[in-house]
Amino acid sequence: MPRYWLMKSEPSEVSIDDVLAMPNQTVDWWGIRNYQSRNFMRDQMAPGDGVLFYHSSCAEPGIAGLAEVVKKAYPDRTQFDSASKYFDPKSTPENPRWVNVDVRILKKIRLVGIAELRLHPELAHMRALQRGNRLSITPVDPAEWKFITERLLK
Repeated sequence: MPRYWLMKSEPSEVSIDDVLAMPNQTVDWWGIRNYQSRNFMRDQMAPGDGVLFYHSSCAEPGIAGLAEVVKKAYPDRTQFDSASKYFDPKSTPENPRWVNVDVRILKKIRLVGIAELRLHPELAHMRALQRGNRLSITPVDPAEWKFITERLLK
């Protein structure tokens, strides 16, 4: 049974349009340096899982598209690159600390902003909408996924 996720990306780093221009419209979700988000990718994400591609840290944050996980977790290359801001000197190829998954865009949508998401009582418990949540990857309940994809993205 597939799982569902909301994955945040800063458009200044990688936007949905950037991914649409990539080969196979697929991106490796690099640069995650939070253990809980890493654990979601490493331990729970699988090919076929649904993804809400979310633009964050921008003028209007919100869901910008639908995507899917297409490759299970593998070592994040940026942890080994000393020139990268995501470099981790404690990580080694033999014992990598950080992983990423590959995500393919299925559809760009009208931006569904955070203010619009908060209007719906059906999404009141959505983890990404909780005050103080700073995780870049959060699980989405199947009922929340269904509401968003069937009611908000028509």
